[in-house]
Amino acid sequence: MLPGVAYFLLFHYGALVGNVIAFKEYVPFDGLWGSPWVGLGNFQRMFEDAAFWDSVLNTLWIAVLQLVFYFPVPLGLALLLHTLTWSSVRRFVQSVAYLPHFISWVIVVALFQQVLGDTGLLNSGLSGAGLHTVDIIGDPDAFRPLVVAQVVWKDAGWGTIIFLAALAQVDEQQYEAAAIDGAGPWRRFWHVTLPAIRPVVVLLLIIRLGDILSVGFEQMLLQRDAVGPETAEVIDTFVYYQGIVGGDYGFAAAAGLFKGLVGALLVYAANKVAHRLGEQGVYK
Repeated sequence: MLPGVAYFLLFHYGALVGNVIAFKEYVPFDGLWGSPWVGLGNFQRMFEDAAFWDSVLNTLWIAVLQLVFYFPVPLGLALLLHTLTWSSVRRFVQSVAYLPHFISWVIVVALFQQVLGDTGLLNSGLSGAGLHTVDIIGDPDAFRPLVVAQVVWKDAGWGTIIFLAALAQVDEQQYEAAAIDGAGPWRRFWHVTLPAIRPVVVLLLIIRLGDILSVGFEQMLLQRDAVGPETAEVIDTFVYYQGIVGGDYGFAAAAGLFKGLVGALLVYAANKVAHRLGEQGVYK
């Protein structure tokens, strides 16, 4: 465990010291402690910046769409895989579903551009048939559904792993007893399967809420120029352009710290709700 513990201590807990930049007018040549202290000045600028609130709104829209349309997909796919009786077919389907997870976002975005872009496969077919072409990649109105579809295609298969492990722990005798009592497939799912995997679903949902403001930095950065920052700017890309590109490190650190605090509060609140509902949650 030592390498893993050392990694988290150095790159996660140790890096928390750098949050002091959010309260300074950070100058790299003056160092972390030599830069002038500005207190809450960066946060005041942040809350008064319309571009920051636009990025927050875009982030929330995409996060809600991912939570509603992506989160149930791995569970449904795991249930379908669990019903397959032929192990060879199940392994093949799992392998095909897992594969996109190991493809980088650069390749994924390029694939979607080759299919749905202005000169992509879809428009080539429409043009050949004499129909009107559509540039889905460059359409701001289609951007949010598009990025959710990309996440579903890339990570839905990988997300089934934990659900399949939970389903494997369900006692088959419970299904047999429910079937003998006259329960159909839906009743068996509702009264046997769902109660067995509910703790896992609640745990993953809490973790997802804590990371809800992280909607995919690479994915957004690669497609930001196609639809414009008004549509594709999220908190992560806002921090990148303000800090790394613009050199306003203190302002960018304040935005990043704000995102982290919101995520921590969401985890705490969701965990409290889980306790009220009788679930263990992330911690007792």
